[in-house]
Amino acid sequence: MQDLVEFLFRSLVTRPDEVRVEARQEGDVTTYRVTVHPDDVGRVIGRQGRIANAVRSVVGAAAHRQGRRVHVLIGSQESSFNEDAGRSQ
Repeated sequence: MQDLVEFLFRSLVTRPDEVRVEARQEGDVTTYRVTVHPDDVGRVIGRQGRIANAVRSVVGAAAHRQGRRVHVLIGSQESSFNEDAGRSQ
């Protein structure tokens, strides 16, 4: 699943080498913290969050097929993560 998250985000950014994905398991939920270059944050979020929501939907659907639940959090190298943002099931 982490490979899918990395692939999707690397496909969207101008600096794919700077995409970092950290996975953390909490109970039955896996949280993926995606870090991108500050210049790419707007690109991966999109207008009104459409790109981010689409990626979360794809990852969520793939996880559902495997009987898992996931959260995808997006941030830049210069920001901290909001743990309540980006929660999908």
